[in-house]
Amino acid sequence: MASTSKKLGIWTSTSLVVGSMIGAGVFLVPAAMASYGSVSLFGWVFSAIGAFFLARVFSRLSTMVPKSTGGPYAYTHYGFGDFAGFMIAWGYYISIITANAAITISFVSAMSTFFPVLATNAVAAVVTGLSAIWFLSWINMRGVPTSGKVQLVTTILKLLPLLVISIGGLFFIRLENFHPFNSSGGSVYDAINATATITMFSFVGIECATIPADSVENPGKTIARATMLGLLICTVVYLLGSISIMGIIPAAQLKTSVTPYADAAVIMFGSNARYWASGGMAIAAFGALNGWTLIQGKLPYAIAKDKLFPGIFGRQNKKGAPFVGIIVSSTFVSLFMMMNYTKGLVEQFKFLILLSTLNTLVPYLFCAAAYIIVRLKIKQSKGLFAALLVGMLAFAYSIWAIAGSGQSTVYWGFLLLMAGIPFYVWVVYKKKDEVDNN
Repeated sequence: MASTSKKLGIWTSTSLVVGSMIGAGVFLVPAAMASYGSVSLFGWVFSAIGAFFLARVFSRLSTMVPKSTGGPYAYTHYGFGDFAGFMIAWGYYISIITANAAITISFVSAMSTFFPVLATNAVAAVVTGLSAIWFLSWINMRGVPTSGKVQLVTTILKLLPLLVISIGGLFFIRLENFHPFNSSGGSVYDAINATATITMFSFVGIECATIPADSVENPGKTIARATMLGLLICTVVYLLGSISIMGIIPAAQLKTSVTPYADAAVIMFGSNARYWASGGMAIAAFGALNGWTLIQGKLPYAIAKDKLFPGIFGRQNKKGAPFVGIIVSSTFVSLFMMMNYTKGLVEQFKFLILLSTLNTLVPYLFCAAAYIIVRLKIKQSKGLFAALLVGMLAFAYSIWAIAGSGQSTVYWGFLLLMAGIPFYVWVVYKKKDEVDNN
């Protein structure tokens, strides 16, 4: 077992949450919401409230479920057993791999501001993407402490430009840019519902501190605090950033912008500010990729330890890193990333991203239900009503989030989830074979 000094503390765990939640995609959200008007700010508030209930669920589960390495998988497995645990792990693992491919592409896109050849030359883009994937794989194979240090540094660096624009931008706001309040053409309720659907994906990753629980110092307290603190930091950055950008850039211009944070920086500080804003976007993607690379190794490791994944994924190197999981996962990330730059495979890659969306949200649903089950098993009436209320609200929010991802996503995501059943049958067969041989 790693010594306490080599484990993740409160700030490194918080940076894992913040770094995984704030990827390059959040830089584009203000533009996506501009066509709805300033009513879209309530979309952030609604999503943050739903994320708060989920954060409470994950915080409480981290203290209630023993040996909970694996996060959503571990909680589902503890609450519902092998089959449900495997299905959640199957979908969640695939969603992480495809998401990492998308994050890599975002990183390459951000770097094209500094190296224009990346936007025109597919070979250069692929080489850059592969370099990022395998460099961070190497970092993560040096152990959780090394990965944690990189995560802490990149999180600080990505937050700096966001905070400068989010807080500094408040002094450049023009109130007329917030009008009209609702330009969606529908009711206020419909506008809030639509924008909350857009913003909810910015809170994905709130569970990340729970996954490497065996590498966290005093996990019961640290994970709970890091999850809530990470949510608070991200909510402040998201909300203030949207207020500033909407107040700085007129809606007609904002809704056509492909770099809203960079455009706001130019208005605030001049044309050269575009580069450090793009640099912040590149660091955001790089940091998110680092955090999810840690997760993509830890998740199959946890499943393998429960004999629901091939045993080879449970192997660790001298640094205590699950190197097999990292290598196998990064290989798939590399293949999926290259699909985006291969003529004829671009649509297939987009399809994979669509499939991964549902399987990022379904674990939240099961964890909310598992929390209720685990809490009911505790023979303690004090605080029971409040706990059940939090669990039910988190469950309701998860249902709403899944519905908001679209019919096509739910349809194809469900089929992807069911495609894991033959693998589960194989796992059960192997376990029975081992028992018979013994």
